[in-house]
Amino acid sequence: MQAGFREQPLPSWRRAVLKVGSSLLAPDGGMLSDRHAAGLARFVSASLAAGREVVVVSSGAVAAGRPLVGARSERSAGIAARQALAALGQTRLIALWQGFFSQPVAQVLLTHDDLRNRRRYLNARSTLRELLALGAIPVINENDTVAVDELTLGDNDNLAAIVAALVDADLLLIAADVGGLYTANPRTDAGARPLDEVGAVTAGIMAMAGGTGSRAGTGGMLTKLEAAQKAAAAGIETILFDGTDAGVVGLLANGCFRGTRLSASRTRLAARKYWLRHAPAVGGGILIDEGAAAALSSRGASLLPGGVLAADGDFARGDMVEIYLDRERRIHIGRGVTQYAAVDIRRIARRHTREIESILGYSYGENVVHRDDLVACE
Repeated sequence: MQAGFREQPLPSWRRAVLKVGSSLLAPDGGMLSDRHAAGLARFVSASLAAGREVVVVSSGAVAAGRPLVGARSERSAGIAARQALAALGQTRLIALWQGFFSQPVAQVLLTHDDLRNRRRYLNARSTLRELLALGAIPVINENDTVAVDELTLGDNDNLAAIVAALVDADLLLIAADVGGLYTANPRTDAGARPLDEVGAVTAGIMAMAGGTGSRAGTGGMLTKLEAAQKAAAAGIETILFDGTDAGVVGLLANGCFRGTRLSASRTRLAARKYWLRHAPAVGGGILIDEGAAAALSSRGASLLPGGVLAADGDFARGDMVEIYLDRERRIHIGRGVTQYAAVDIRRIARRHTREIESILGYSYGENVVHRDDLVACE
């Protein structure tokens, strides 16, 4: 069935999120295995050697914990039992990934609540950016031990899409245990045809998903299409491929794939800039000097505290704020997501970035507004 997908070049990318499901890490519902994970790890290593960055979103904690308690794991299928299995299996899951790499692997446990809350969202974003800057490989999983609602969904596909937008990825790679998207479930319909490319995830495309979930995991093709839909809205393309096929996985390091490419509605940059331009802003704003205005407008720089004159109004870290030049004329320079609350900005205005922590007693980084979270007026 896999031969039906044609070989295609991967889209150009610098940073990718790779989602790996339980069916690849615990084949046939058994213990953790490197049977399929090793090939995916070689792709990650080759990407890092080529100067790219990869964030791994990995399922498998519950599957890894189950063999540790044997028959006792079957006593209860309730949430608490599954949470206990996740806690037991998480260390083994991270140990599996660390065993593949010379670079440090960083465990990051998130819930959807972490990504819905703006302050926690920014904290997660800052941490992941710093880990990538340090050359580490973030391995992200849902915090199944405490995420009751999310655990019942078991939906790391959608989490991967959210993470892709969080880290400004260019590409979302979803390793499945089927070749890609078919017109019907290939396991039950002999007439199912492979789809090499999907322009948009419509209701008709969703209807093709079928029940392709594995026994080890709880996600199926439907959640993968939902993830692709979320990624497309952020300008990120998605590639679905068979992570159990060593030949298919081997193509990735050579810049090719066989599977389904789900296109984005616009480029990642265009999608993010669109959101920054149109997301509602709070009252008040940040007043900056002429040097900072020139840097923001002509060089696409981040806004540093040294270029800030004052903060108007009362806004919080993570709010969308307007940026102005000249308090009286209020020339609109741009808008962006602030890393600091108004009360903090007033204290660090006109100061050097190295003074932030000594003044505030903490630091969220050197930028008042990071260039990736800022859009200048046209």
